[in-house]
Amino acid sequence: MNLPRARHRWNISPKKAVLLQRRLASEVMDTPLESPPRRVAGGDVSVTQDGSGLIAGWVVWDVKNATVLETVVARQPARFPYVPGLLSFREAPSLIAAARKLVCEPDVFMMDGQGLAHPRRFGIACHFGVLIDRPTLGCAKSRLCGIHDTPADAVGASKPLHHEGQLLGRVVRTRPGVNPVYVSIGHRIALADAIRLTLKCCTKFRLPEPCRLAHQLVTKVRMNAP
Repeated sequence: MNLPRARHRWNISPKKAVLLQRRLASEVMDTPLESPPRRVAGGDVSVTQDGSGLIAGWVVWDVKNATVLETVVARQPARFPYVPGLLSFREAPSLIAAARKLVCEPDVFMMDGQGLAHPRRFGIACHFGVLIDRPTLGCAKSRLCGIHDTPADAVGASKPLHHEGQLLGRVVRTRPGVNPVYVSIGHRIALADAIRLTLKCCTKFRLPEPCRLAHQLVTKVRMNAP
């Protein structure tokens, strides 16, 4: 993929990273998709066994045929510490590097992490989406901020996630009897589209297939690395 060059440095202080998040958050676009997406890329990152590097992977999923179209992996040193709320500064560089290796062009990028559902409204799905200017959404396994009621125990049931009076996303039940996921927009997508796509990509498991398979991909690479 031909992607824009990074617009800022990654090796900055946490204090400057917070200021940058607040500035870039104003660029997030909450807009409906122009057409139903066919190719959805799921991304995930794993830490190398020695803790010094990151392994980022993307799995491009054909929604219509429920098949994998492409997988890519990139390895990079970990240049930013793990700081809650600043995950994108640690993981986004490797995810962008991996995305540059893709041959096919995904219609949407889906990330196992937060988008708008972030204290500064700029989770990793927002950061990644704004920098590459592509539709993105976050589908996280846990809550970073906000309050919500418990959705009914039926596939597709959901409840709004609010923080400081703002709707950040929805808590969506993808399988009965298991914990829901936290869906929020990243960039150039509407919340209704993000929820619809999340449910469409779920098969037998809690997580959507693109993200689930991406997690398996980077875990396998990590375990097989010398």
